[in-house]
Amino acid sequence: MKIILGDITKIKADAIVNAASADLMPQPGISSAIYAAADGELLKMLCKRIGHCRIGHAVATSSCGLSAKYIIHVAGAGWYGGKKRERMLMEQCYLNALQKGWLIGCKSIAVPLIFSGVCHMPRAESIGIAGQAIQKFEERHPEIQVLLVLYRRGIYEMALRILNK
Repeated sequence: MKIILGDITKIKADAIVNAASADLMPQPGISSAIYAAADGELLKMLCKRIGHCRIGHAVATSSCGLSAKYIIHVAGAGWYGGKKRERMLMEQCYLNALQKGWLIGCKSIAVPLIFSGVCHMPRAESIGIAGQAIQKFEERHPEIQVLLVLYRRGIYEMALRILNK
């Protein structure tokens, strides 16, 4: 895993991961940034064709004009204080998004810190879950480069400390 400070919509990777709603339509946060940077109308059309993504699952579309080949959309749950299987669901979001990338032939996948902002999961906990999930995936698929892309310097520095990078 490589940790990067930057804008995921500009990262050169085979796929980028979008923290999506179950209906795959834009929502505040990384999702709206991806829709804004891509051909948003085409992306909406592709997502409407898919229709729905179950919580914890992932689907893929073309990148609709971004430098990546694909956008992998993963539907996540909110944070309810950690009492409703949120940690397990969050790990499944990462693992299923990365698995989807592997299934469609990606050699590099850029992942944001999903659902920690809008869904209010504590950032330190979210970073730890992301790190564990990415490490599990990389143990099975060392040929795939996973990039954890963080937009804010403070979160990037926190991730470097927590993940000992």
